[in-house]
Amino acid sequence: MKKIITLFCLQFFLFTQAQGYTCSNIHSHNDYAGPLPFFGAYSNEAGVIEADVFLVNNELFVAHTSKEITQQNTLKSLYLEPLSTKLKNVAGNVYPDNKPLILMIDVKSDGDATLKAIVHQLQAFPEIISIKNIKVVISGNRPLSSQWTAYPEFIYFDGRLNENYSPEELSRVEMISEDLKKLTIWNGKGVLTQADLQKIQTAIKKVHDQHKKIRFWSTQDNVNTWMTLMNLKVDYIGTDNVAALAQFIHNLKTTFYQNTEFHTAYIPKNPLSFAKKKPKNVILLIGDGMGLAQIYAGYTANKGQLSLFNIPIQGLSITKAYDSYITDSAAGATAMATGNKTNNRFISVDESGKPLKLITQQLAKKKFKTAIISAGNITDATPAAFYAHQPERSYNESIAYDFLSNPSDILIGGGIKEFKARKDGKDLSKLLIEKGYTFSDKFSSLDTIKNSRIILLDDAAVVSIKEGRVDFLTKSLSKATTVFSKTKNPFFIMAEGAQIDHGGHKNDLEYVVREMLDFDQLVGQAMEFVDKNPETLLVITADHETGGLSLIDGSVTKGYVQGNFSTNDHTAIPVPVFAYGSGSHVFSGVYQNTEIYTKIMELLF
Repeated sequence: MKKIITLFCLQFFLFTQAQGYTCSNIHSHNDYAGPLPFFGAYSNEAGVIEADVFLVNNELFVAHTSKEITQQNTLKSLYLEPLSTKLKNVAGNVYPDNKPLILMIDVKSDGDATLKAIVHQLQAFPEIISIKNIKVVISGNRPLSSQWTAYPEFIYFDGRLNENYSPEELSRVEMISEDLKKLTIWNGKGVLTQADLQKIQTAIKKVHDQHKKIRFWSTQDNVNTWMTLMNLKVDYIGTDNVAALAQFIHNLKTTFYQNTEFHTAYIPKNPLSFAKKKPKNVILLIGDGMGLAQIYAGYTANKGQLSLFNIPIQGLSITKAYDSYITDSAAGATAMATGNKTNNRFISVDESGKPLKLITQQLAKKKFKTAIISAGNITDATPAAFYAHQPERSYNESIAYDFLSNPSDILIGGGIKEFKARKDGKDLSKLLIEKGYTFSDKFSSLDTIKNSRIILLDDAAVVSIKEGRVDFLTKSLSKATTVFSKTKNPFFIMAEGAQIDHGGHKNDLEYVVREMLDFDQLVGQAMEFVDKNPETLLVITADHETGGLSLIDGSVTKGYVQGNFSTNDHTAIPVPVFAYGSGSHVFSGVYQNTEIYTKIMELLF
């Protein structure tokens, strides 16, 4: 497989503008209307907290309209006193790490009289007005800019796009705000029109050229709007749901990925010419946790190419377990290894705990060579289902012991402890060597092993791609096909890309995408083998989807993708099946995951 590695210089390294955003960019709009005025925004370290203020009978009331004024909701009680208390409790730092806070007071009543009352009230809170990282910004009914110098230096102003300021006046402007509806009728869904986009970009540039920050009001309050404003470099993002926006910003580190390493997708040489022939060999590749969103995320990050998407035969596998709408890996892999549905957590036993016949056992009786490969612990549920029988997936040592009774020729993955450092003191490596296997705990020894019966377990070799795993899967598959091709026997190989699932559980898009791209290189290598050995059937699928991943932004041209996870667990969504080579035509359509086993066995016999 040809690899193209491109390292972008910083100026070309697209890591979207959103990546630089923190909670300091959050503008808590209509903060007083929330269930916890001040405290909700403050607890999320919002950069701007806004309060609309009316002066009535020498008292400053917080409300959106004069009809909504209540006696208890004053600027002093809702904002100044709570802020003063917080400052006293945190030794003068408004937020950890010395983050700034803007208290925006939107004046709704007469500008001059209200502002004088605000100044008078603030002077009673020297702990607020003396801290450099707290700024009080007056918006709404402001005095003329020529009068700003008459107010104390702790008072700043919210500028307007259509106003021109002298250098002295501009020094009192903390930000410049504009009504987004003046520039676009965009409803926050889809994308801006090119004409509206240019108008907004012009406005942003005008403000930034004055070395000021910009915010828009009258914006929609949803993820697509937040993303759009961030990518436009809008400095403050207005929201009535501070907690949701804070969580979104926090998640950006794990829900956005800019790829920097690309591979060339394999182009099949004989896509349909041998599809209806009877296969001799079978390669089953399982991308654990791999749903369509994970696949398309990989396609996007790899700039619009995947070996998987060059396979002409596709189907859908329904993954429901015997006892659950949502399967786990144990029940999902058991379905493919035995042709039977079972309970979650069961390893190749039926719902009553009775052992089921394994595909590896049945094929070995027909003189097939068999191999089980995983880029994870070999006693984990998916690989275990192809050689073990246990009523509980966590019985890792019992699962390892079951391999003594399995006829498979090759076992490659992690999990050395379950074989050599067991609680029962048994050293399974010695027993397996007596059975004729070469046993190694160093993946670097793979190419030097001459024996056709191999057990190689190296935990260091199956760390994540993020942590340094390289070509473990492709080398392992190559070793298995090379060894088996030296005999006239047919073979069955199951190889698992185990850690697409791990990334889904962690809600880490980079983890998911990099594992997906590694798995796709394995797919490309297997496709190439099929083209050279057309009596081989290649089937690629998943045991389930993990993470409830949806894709909310991306660029095939630039190789970045942004996603959103709805869960840190599995989902019930059917998973894709791709088939290439002899007999692949039977894998189109929608069917239960047990049909993977059934179709393979029917094709072989």
